[in-house]
Amino acid sequence: MDTNGEFYLGGVVDPTTGDRTDAPFLYDPDDLTTHCVVVGMTGSGKTGLCIDLLEEAALNDIPAIMIDPKGDITNTLLHFRDLLPEDFAPWINPDAARRDDKTIEEAAAATASLWKNGLAGWGIDGDRIGRLDKQVNFAVYTPGSDAGLSVSILASLEVPDLDWNANKEALRERISGTVTALLGLVGFKDIDPVRSREHILLANIFEQAWSSGQDLTLSELIIQTQNPPFEKLGVFDVNQFFPEKDRFGLAMDLNNIMASPAFQSWIEGEPLDIGRILYTPEGKPRHSVFYIAHLSEDERMFFVTLLYSAIESWMRGQQGTTSLRALVYFDEIFGYLPPTGNPPSKEPILRMLKQARAFGVGLVLATQNPVDVDYKALSNAGTWFVGKLGTDQDKQRLLDGLTSAMGEGMSRSEYDDIISRLGKRVFLARNVHEKKSHLFGTRWAMNYLAGPIMRNRIPDLNALAGAELTPALAAQPEMAARPTNAPPPSATPKVDLPGSASRPKVPSVADEYFWPLELRLRDSAEAWHTSLPLDAEEIGVLYRPALLAQAKIRFTNRKYNLATELVRTALVANPDRRGVVRWDDYLFQKSLSERDFARQPQRDARFDTVDTPLSDSTALRSLKSDFIDWGYRDTTVTVRVNEQLKIYAGPDVTDSEFDKMCDDAARDLLEAELKKLQATYDRKEDAIKTKLKREERELAEDEAEHAARKREETGKHIETVIGFFTSKRRSVSSSLTKRRLTEKARLDVEESKQQISEYERELEQLADDEAAAVDDLEEKWAEIADDVDEIEVSPYKKDVYLDLFGIVWLPHYLVKSDERVFDLPAYAPGGKEA
Repeated sequence: MDTNGEFYLGGVVDPTTGDRTDAPFLYDPDDLTTHCVVVGMTGSGKTGLCIDLLEEAALNDIPAIMIDPKGDITNTLLHFRDLLPEDFAPWINPDAARRDDKTIEEAAAATASLWKNGLAGWGIDGDRIGRLDKQVNFAVYTPGSDAGLSVSILASLEVPDLDWNANKEALRERISGTVTALLGLVGFKDIDPVRSREHILLANIFEQAWSSGQDLTLSELIIQTQNPPFEKLGVFDVNQFFPEKDRFGLAMDLNNIMASPAFQSWIEGEPLDIGRILYTPEGKPRHSVFYIAHLSEDERMFFVTLLYSAIESWMRGQQGTTSLRALVYFDEIFGYLPPTGNPPSKEPILRMLKQARAFGVGLVLATQNPVDVDYKALSNAGTWFVGKLGTDQDKQRLLDGLTSAMGEGMSRSEYDDIISRLGKRVFLARNVHEKKSHLFGTRWAMNYLAGPIMRNRIPDLNALAGAELTPALAAQPEMAARPTNAPPPSATPKVDLPGSASRPKVPSVADEYFWPLELRLRDSAEAWHTSLPLDAEEIGVLYRPALLAQAKIRFTNRKYNLATELVRTALVANPDRRGVVRWDDYLFQKSLSERDFARQPQRDARFDTVDTPLSDSTALRSLKSDFIDWGYRDTTVTVRVNEQLKIYAGPDVTDSEFDKMCDDAARDLLEAELKKLQATYDRKEDAIKTKLKREERELAEDEAEHAARKREETGKHIETVIGFFTSKRRSVSSSLTKRRLTEKARLDVEESKQQISEYERELEQLADDEAAAVDDLEEKWAEIADDVDEIEVSPYKKDVYLDLFGIVWLPHYLVKSDERVFDLPAYAPGGKEA
């Protein structure tokens, strides 16, 4: 059947007789840009009509995204060109066949015959059915499950491919929807984006990242929740607006989701990239069913909100058009667009209803609960398909909502009458693009309406359709030009970098320091004894956390004249998770000061996680206290002591300086004693010299007297001899007397000489004694100067001052080699104190 591009949905029904006429009911697909609402009770044929509409979209090369909360829309994959019984057999309900007292094969044959005849009655043959697969690729996605094609929600956190300044309002709306969905997933209900501090905080984190062109991951969002990348929210400090303890609670709520094994299926599979979901890489349209029947209510709300937000962002990247570009179908809108309340899904759906028309995106919303739908919002829909309703209350509520869409030509009472007489698979069509309403009966669906498909059959459905994940770089027809500030698509696989672009929160009990990049890459490799591959390429910086502790320990002791300060520094790169540190094993070579650190980390750096005990305030307080205790217990200074000289020296005095001090002191005391000794010996020497001089005078006198006596004796002797020969005789006794006197004089001379010799010997002995005494004194004071003891002096605990304590971020170069990424320290090696 040639419909000239219009949707063949059924046949026109005469409103007077209720009979089907020969005229087909055709619908202009471009009218769907003003959206469509399908209402009907269970059994009204609503699902059949919607599948007919989706089949026609496929035949007209219009891609579609279908949200399937019950499993009915998965039937869009059950089309069989040849309508053979074996095609239907795998999808026959065994219980239904048993109730009809048929085997599977018999039921399949009956169904195949029923479908062939039903389609023939509407002029549909196998060729038209076969065109479905030729025109469109079909697939079933199962978010949060691997039963169908998996879908990763992480793409919803990545910065959209839109210029921030040109699309600021739209991107903020997407942020609001994404944040509302996340908070809903962790249990927050009825969130007011203006009043909820959780929403305000997360929305600002998103805006900070996206406005800078940076992607977010869930782990980075959790980290930044603890440590926001801004200091103020409004006019208030972040900690005043949202205290750290409360932020930690929110981070824990988000982390609990991420830590759940069940959540892993949410972050694996194809990204939630709408362009790729609507088109294959070759540009062929796709019909993608998002099966969410297996999810909890919170999970459904979460995913639906993300999906609509993603569609909205993709839509805004397209050029405007008046033609239908894509369909977004929701099989049961109940609970997602309520008349009261504000679930996360409501805002993005409302925006799509108001704005999607300009981009050629049509929304089709179906429900069997007309009472619980916001008809004020649905008044934006240009097309209404109304089927049989269950209660008069449903009908009256629907008529209230249709007031603005009725137009001219029919009154409320006439609509009331027509809707009341609707039969099965008969619908009232009200299209604002046409002057009057129509009744039509739905045609036979080309797809086998097997009813809700259970999750365990989804793999069989995808196998039937040949569905598989699309390649990473899928082509997207009619995509808008990429923003000039956005990076071009990479032709090579993206390398997963370690760490996070967000700096983890450091507990407030610890300070935070950034070690500077001290070495260039080649120098770093040499310093750390690492060989760099020839193709090594520096691709970034990764900071790893370490524990830094430094104490200044003062030592004072009056007795020892001690006033010194010792600095102990420890750098612990990988502390024991139990919070136990042997500080002696991590002593750093030099002391540090605030000036040694960088003010900020390197731009675009990545950060490793902060694990226990560095992330635990209690553990850090314990480590801080333990470091102070260790400094008090295990730190001493050695004082060198010479008690006899009263010389004391601390660690700031070198050995040679101390030896000189002792030598100088000993020399001074030695010189004092030498002076005393010399004075003593000088007195003795003076006494001997005095005696010697007196004796020398006496000797001179004795020698003079002796000489005189000799002369007298000689004269007397001559006189006596002459007397013998002359008449004058002299007495011999007188001569003898002279001889005795001469002898006595000689003896006196000899005695004086002997005494002088004695005195000279005494002087010589005195000099020897003095020299020996000097030697003794010098030896004595040399021994005293060498008499040194060492005394260990401990500090008072009050004199142990914590100078630095906290988390220091140690920079590492990220190096890529042969698609492998490794890191290398960008700082000089440290080590234990000598």
